[in-house]
Amino acid sequence: MRSREQQRISQISNRIIVRFLLSCLVFLLIILGGFLFSWFICTHFIWQGNDPIYQFLKTLEILSPIIIALSITVGVFTLAVLSIKRALRYLNNIVDAAKSLSHPDDNSIELPEELGDIQNELNLAREQALRNISTANEAVQRKNDLIMYLAHDLKTPLASVIGYLNLLHDEGEISPKLREKYLCITLNKAERLEDLINEFFEIARFNLSTITLQYSRINLTRLLEQLIYEFRPMMKEKKLRCRLSIAEDMMLRCDADKIQRVFDNILRNAVIYSFENTDISIAAVNEKDKLTIKFVNQGDTIPQEKLERIFEQFYRLDDARSTKGGGAGLGLAIAKQIVELHGGTITAESKDEKTEFIVLLPTL
Repeated sequence: MRSREQQRISQISNRIIVRFLLSCLVFLLIILGGFLFSWFICTHFIWQGNDPIYQFLKTLEILSPIIIALSITVGVFTLAVLSIKRALRYLNNIVDAAKSLSHPDDNSIELPEELGDIQNELNLAREQALRNISTANEAVQRKNDLIMYLAHDLKTPLASVIGYLNLLHDEGEISPKLREKYLCITLNKAERLEDLINEFFEIARFNLSTITLQYSRINLTRLLEQLIYEFRPMMKEKKLRCRLSIAEDMMLRCDADKIQRVFDNILRNAVIYSFENTDISIAAVNEKDKLTIKFVNQGDTIPQEKLERIFEQFYRLDDARSTKGGGAGLGLAIAKQIVELHGGTITAESKDEKTEFIVLLPTL
């Protein structure tokens, strides 16, 4: 089945051919009309044999087959050349307009009226190209801002680590209690420094590598149970409870490591941004040919305009969230990429101080 572009090109070709044939028909009618008019003049007047006009008309009568054939040949050839030139002019207009898509500007593409459909399509492509450029520029700017933020924040824990280590080194008679305090502070700062460095590596990995899937059949129930167990220390700090609702031994064919990373990112966000002493619920339901996994936590409602961008690369809702331990703004972007590679979707909803992430995966 032909594509819409092929159909439009075929329509333009047919239009040129029809116009050419109509022009030929009009031209032939003009020649026929001229011949009939000449015949009418010659048959309705009495001419003298030595009349120059009569002799001229008689010559035309004798040569009329040649003149008509020559006129038709020249006329059709001329019309064909004009039609070809028109088609080439259309082609040049389209090529020039297509070239402008590589460097689109705010000016709309304008083509001859006959190319109205193609003009509309090219303008839609131009608008999409402008949106893509804008999105790419925003992503680059967010990444650059994030790198500047990380580079600036590296200085604070590093300075603290060096400062407390110098104190421990220089104070020979420091008390065990104070030494323990300084070591705890140094360890916390060092761990924060490690987190920041890991974020740098996360940015580099996301830019330099492509995600490929290695499918296997896994027990989704056990994977989620293990994930919740690993997050218990984080949840204990905020007195959070995680409730899992899933059938016993629910199976799923997927890339286990990548899907675990998706759930890890979602659950980590839920733990970080939940109110203290609240519940996090995880529910998985198998319906026909798709599996639905929902993560719900209680926390600040995310505005709709920010919720729509939550899966963009390097997008962070605000600095306040980042101070809670938020990462480089890549976790959800990578999660979305992994889910879509599996042929699924991931969406987010937030209202009444509840945020819900919904992952839909084909059961294959």
